[in-house]
Amino acid sequence: MPKAVIEAVHLSKRYAHVAALDDISFTVTVGQVCALLGGNGAGKTTTLAILLGLLLPTSGQVRVLGYDMVRERYRSLPRMNFTSPYVDLPHRLTVAQNLDIYGRLYGISKRKTRILELAEALDLTSLLTRPYGSLSAGQKTRVALAKSLLNRPEVLLMDEPTASLDPDSAERIRSYLLDYQRQSGATLLLASHNMAEVERLCDYVYILRRGKIAAHGAPQALIERYGWSNLEEVFIAIARGS
Repeated sequence: MPKAVIEAVHLSKRYAHVAALDDISFTVTVGQVCALLGGNGAGKTTTLAILLGLLLPTSGQVRVLGYDMVRERYRSLPRMNFTSPYVDLPHRLTVAQNLDIYGRLYGISKRKTRILELAEALDLTSLLTRPYGSLSAGQKTRVALAKSLLNRPEVLLMDEPTASLDPDSAERIRSYLLDYQRQSGATLLLASHNMAEVERLCDYVYILRRGKIAAHGAPQALIERYGWSNLEEVFIAIARGS
């Protein structure tokens, strides 16, 4: 059996009388590219925050790379990373300065070399000397992705990794992520509303609805199971409870 890299067991997160997550269990195995899908408020961001150790679950267990994220997250976090276009970096610092700071935090010895590698791969070279705050939304998205790859993570968590990107840039990023996964064997977990992107990238999908897992399986298997023509139609049917 493939080794489990991410394990959530009977995971719940409650705020007063609201259940953001309601007793969900799922596994992501080594080298898998997996998606968390669901409408707004379904529990995707809450799940990612718990996997990063930023939120404590109300009940249940989460293990990443074999470590309990409540008690031992300091052991797994250096081998993980996270990207989201909705998390800002310091605006006054240049792109290079921001990436250098994160490189230092991750203890990367050849930071300049690694930053230049990622800048070339993600079309950031001309932006390195610009203040982060002066960038467009799409440029910030690419910088966030570069930040998340600095330490060559074994586990990469992504929240809308291609948001704000034009179609050409988005496809380049998807191709880069697939190449990175194939070369490194990393495990990727993303939350996305882009169903075409999920079909392109992912080999397994969990669909959340009101804090519960409503369906899961390989994208094509879900399409066939529900009798729709694509994953977006499956998503809409499940989100509407139909």
